[in-house]
Amino acid sequence: MTTSPRSGADILDLAPVMPVVVVQEAESAVPLARALVAGGLTGIEVTLRTPVALEAIERIAAEVPEAVVGAGTVVTPDQARAAAGAGARFLVSPGCTDALASAMADTGLPFLPGVSTVSEAMALLERGVSEMKFFPAQAAGGAAFLKSLTGPLPQVRFCPTGGITVDSAPAYLALPNVGCVGGSWLTPADAVASGDWERITDLAGRAAAL
Repeated sequence: MTTSPRSGADILDLAPVMPVVVVQEAESAVPLARALVAGGLTGIEVTLRTPVALEAIERIAAEVPEAVVGAGTVVTPDQARAAAGAGARFLVSPGCTDALASAMADTGLPFLPGVSTVSEAMALLERGVSEMKFFPAQAAGGAAFLKSLTGPLPQVRFCPTGGITVDSAPAYLALPNVGCVGGSWLTPADAVASGDWERITDLAGRAAAL
């Protein structure tokens, strides 16, 4: 069984790529998680974008203990609490407000709050948070933007997510302030719909080797 992350730093160190998963059917959650784990990616971010997302987290937490399942797209305090109750082992938000940051911290789970500006990163540093999600990565400046932050904010580490591909990921991972990248390319909708778990395991294996 994989050890639960205790901090944002632990989340960033799970693997080079964090699968960002949208689950449309609860029944696909467990085989999908098993396929990703088989490829070497134990950290799985299930986004709260569908009605079955919380159930998917519950099923993965109960049936795939070697996976470290977390909740992504957490945008309200209620979602943070619900995700924790469903068995999520970490939380990820696309952006952050004071209320959301407090709610995520109150769950006791490690979390990666989202930022896209220097000021947002500085505000989180004031709260003692130094691990963050950079979103939307490509649209907000990409690897060049993150590289420019290594001077003024060397203590911050990021998981850039949004528009990243297997080809662009290495440029991010080469940066000293990037722990991992978030990737949605690992779980193509057609592969999930058809139950092509071997394809997903193959994609995960290539991502794990980055």
